[in-house]
Amino acid sequence: MHPILATRRRLLLYLLAWTPVLALLSLVMWGSGMSWPDAAGVLSPACVVYAFACLSPWYIARVQPPRLSNLANLVFTYAAASVAGGLLLVGSTRLAASALEKTAPQWPLLFGMGVLLYLLSVGSHYAALAMEASREAERRAEEARTLAREAELQVLRLQLNPHFLFNSLHSISALATQDGARAREMCIRLADFLRNSLGVGHRESIPLREELALARRYLEVEQVRFGERLRVEEEIGLTCEECAVPPLLLQPLVENAVKHGIAGLVEGGSIRLSASLTGGSVSITLENGFDPEVQAGGSLGLGLAHVRRRLQVRFGEDAVFDAGPQGAVYRVTLRFPCESPMASSSRA
Repeated sequence: MHPILATRRRLLLYLLAWTPVLALLSLVMWGSGMSWPDAAGVLSPACVVYAFACLSPWYIARVQPPRLSNLANLVFTYAAASVAGGLLLVGSTRLAASALEKTAPQWPLLFGMGVLLYLLSVGSHYAALAMEASREAERRAEEARTLAREAELQVLRLQLNPHFLFNSLHSISALATQDGARAREMCIRLADFLRNSLGVGHRESIPLREELALARRYLEVEQVRFGERLRVEEEIGLTCEECAVPPLLLQPLVENAVKHGIAGLVEGGSIRLSASLTGGSVSITLENGFDPEVQAGGSLGLGLAHVRRRLQVRFGEDAVFDAGPQGAVYRVTLRFPCESPMASSSRA
């Protein structure tokens, strides 16, 4: 079915669009000798009939798009159809004139106008189909970009999990040679952390509140190992806790803060985590003490590189990631738009 015929509203608008055509034809017939009221009265029913006839190119255009291989066939088809359309306009006008007992207009001029109107209809249908194809191609391209983004996020998550587990098991192994009871407690807390992290790993986004809880769980695991050497300070704004973040976004940051910062300090140190909402954007800052003399080069580690890439894939140019030493403190700053978890999952 033609899209215009799908609803009454579209059909009514289409018929109203023929009003200028009726006025033009009436003007032409008036110039050829007919009175204006007679021309309008005779041509009105003929234009209604011809308006439906001008919908026929849509069915041909759907099955025969313009190509060099079928160009000659299309020219012949539309030439014959336009002639038939011109004859239809002439015939319907003469019938209307006869029914209204009016003088029939000059048919050669009316025939030419009918051929021209049909060819214009052909062109408009092909233009409409081209626009529809363009919109469909754009929709498919956007869908492909979305699928590619989701696939990359999934790959990043799969790459991150083994890296985290390896580091955690290495920490437990090191602790087991020193204190078996603490190693056992660390295993229990690690199991609790993994249970909670697996519960959110399949979700596209979670509230920052849940992400912060996971980060605290991980730090509890490490505090079993480091004891008083590991101190945690928080400054979390309540207004940002419901903003959406990719799951396990902060875990690599706190892991790096412990492994490359606190672990290298004999007296230990503090990890300071702050989050706030300003101007519709979430700002998260993680700071930890470290020994500048044993600090590695300026390139990002695997965990930090994954966090930066996940932010770029998820939020694009709206995301900001900055990491580097500030004296004896290593600082990581994240900034991204605040979205609700539900809206974020729908968009992703």
